[in-house]
Amino acid sequence: MKTHKIAPSILAADFGNLQRDVEMVNKSEADWFHIDIMDGVFVPNISFGMPVLKSISEHAKKFIDVHLMIVDPDRYIKTFADLGSNMLTVHYETCTHLHRTLQAIKANNMQAGVALNPHTPVHLLKDVIQDIDLVCVMSVNPGFGGQSFIENTYEKVSELEELIRSKNAKTLIEIDGGVTDKNAKQLVEIGADVLVAGSYVFKSKEPIKTIKGLKELSF
Repeated sequence: MKTHKIAPSILAADFGNLQRDVEMVNKSEADWFHIDIMDGVFVPNISFGMPVLKSISEHAKKFIDVHLMIVDPDRYIKTFADLGSNMLTVHYETCTHLHRTLQAIKANNMQAGVALNPHTPVHLLKDVIQDIDLVCVMSVNPGFGGQSFIENTYEKVSELEELIRSKNAKTLIEIDGGVTDKNAKQLVEIGADVLVAGSYVFKSKEPIKTIKGLKELSF
């Protein structure tokens, strides 16, 4: 089985002990930090903004994967680059000129990701897949942590993996939402490269052990 990455979602961390939780991720076998930025417009929730991301970046010792659930993300590309983002993911549904947005992200020395909502079909990316470093498949409706995994995600991942292969692209597949010991192994087997896990990690009694289990797929 291929190597996959684990990206704990800071949205599920204890905001009263954020530095503690960031340092826990640093010590764990996790590969990335996954950070959700929500504006209350594109999704029905507001998460943290630039000052909190700046604080996380100062303590994080691993790759920072920023997921923008906001309208008009182009306005903030340089800002997120300056705040230490390594991967910047925008939603397909918010970008009128997606190719231009991807170019702007890369021009600011970040990798470029595109997220797809559960109802957004994979084939819409066929003309730009070679320009995308990562596709984030939303396996829940975006906006809130702790939701149940949408079963149709398996079919979507298989379809995406086939598209990437057919275009000879190097795009990574990321799964975001409802990832647990019940679905992690199957997701990796069918093509997932990055597993985002929030509540499953941060609400567990032993988060470092939980991350290790996801990394090794040993449950």
